[in-house]
Amino acid sequence: MIEVRNLSKHFGNVVAVDGVSFTAPNGQITGLLGPNGAGKTTTIRMIGSLVEIGGGSAAVDGHDVSQDPENTRRVCGILTDARGLYARLTARENIRYYAELHGIDSARSEATIARFTNWLDMAGIIDRRTDGFSQGERMKVAITRALVHEPSTVILDEPTNGLDVMTTRSLRELIKRLKAEGRTVMFSSHIMQEVAALCDEIIIIAKGKVCAQGSTEALLAHSGRSNLEDAFVALAGIDEESLSAVSSNAEKAA
Repeated sequence: MIEVRNLSKHFGNVVAVDGVSFTAPNGQITGLLGPNGAGKTTTIRMIGSLVEIGGGSAAVDGHDVSQDPENTRRVCGILTDARGLYARLTARENIRYYAELHGIDSARSEATIARFTNWLDMAGIIDRRTDGFSQGERMKVAITRALVHEPSTVILDEPTNGLDVMTTRSLRELIKRLKAEGRTVMFSSHIMQEVAALCDEIIIIAKGKVCAQGSTEALLAHSGRSNLEDAFVALAGIDEESLSAVSSNAEKAA
């Protein structure tokens, strides 16, 4: 379980996170939804003890992140936007190295690697050097590396960003498996269909604050909209004319 209370973070005069509070329970998928710069990644990094908490508190499975970061990391598997691999090592060696850092013996780590290799269809790459891997291949290795210690809480920052259809499908199925095993799963995404399809609870963050929280059905009812994208725009207070201009410019650039 993740428990966040009045979490805040300033970078100089910039307020990145401003009094965010929520709970992500076990056996449930919780989604963080918000525009760029909303504070999602900073929130995730503070929960995972990768960035010092500026104010408020966060706890993972009862471990206070500020007071007990070591045990927080033991129970938490976190995938951030930094997914660098050691290029001269094989995929297996990259994963095994992280297992050793967690103090996991070789028999247990190989069993975990075998399971994820099957789940993520990595048989063809598991013993290849990662130099030259595609983005999807790198992601599969990075997520296995993040979860090799079998954490009870899983936090993923935009895990399907930029991936092809088949890799995206594999990762979505993995997220469902993790939930079925009773783990706490939290992830951020910009893909509305993904959030609507996977998440039991959605937390909308804008300008560093939680502006809405609930199931897809609850958010639709609260906003009076018929789809999650429109509900998100309304609840996050996004100017629709600006959003249309951005979308138009993106289409022209493409």
